[in-house]
Amino acid sequence: QVQLVESGGGLVQPGGSLRLSCAASGSIARFNFMGWYRQAPGKQREVVAAITSGGLTNYADSVKGRFTISRDNAKNTVYLQMNSLKPEDTAVYYCNADLVGPPASYWGQGTQVTVSS
Repeated sequence: QVQLVESGGGLVQPGGSLRLSCAASGSIARFNFMGWYRQAPGKQREVVAAITSGGLTNYADSVKGRFTISRDNAKNTVYLQMNSLKPEDTAVYYCNADLVGPPASYWGQGTQVTVSS
């Protein structure tokens, strides 16, 4: 069973930065996709950023140019660097790992990010 543990959330002022980490219990090299999602109160969970096993990345329009996803296979960790944070970025951020064959999806427990002055 794969375990994903997020860390790095917290309270930050608008315009500030945070780096989220997602540490996996085993090798992440086998996952076809890894990503970060977020869920704000009263809203549906949405994808923020994703990265393939080959290093290709994709971002939600709302975070393009501000957030960067990366993966370190040697450390079995995926990161989300968040810059120029806005109050609307406030949410619980979740790490996700997906396998294509056979299909499987794993989630972390989430980490709270609050952007407020």
